[in-house]
Amino acid sequence: MALSRESAEVFALHALGWIVGQEEDVLPAFLGATGSSEADIRERVGDPEFQLCVLDFLMMDDQWIISCCDALQVPYERVAEARQAMPGGAEVSWT
Repeated sequence: MALSRESAEVFALHALGWIVGQEEDVLPAFLGATGSSEADIRERVGDPEFQLCVLDFLMMDDQWIISCCDALQVPYERVAEARQAMPGGAEVSWT
């Protein structure tokens, strides 16, 4: 069953909360990879484009997906499902 956009956004917010809570390793990687500051996070938290960046970041590392989904008690597939439900998040087929 596909996630609704609203459910995907809520998941992205929870995932961002998990990232922010990983101050020693994941948060610095997120800030570096996205070019964001902590102030940017606060300002853009409700922006679907920023939320999509959160999901894309998580998808860079399987261990992040596992750790985040375990902490949030959701299936590992939830990251990809949420990404697909976000505006502009549908997977691109190059064939």
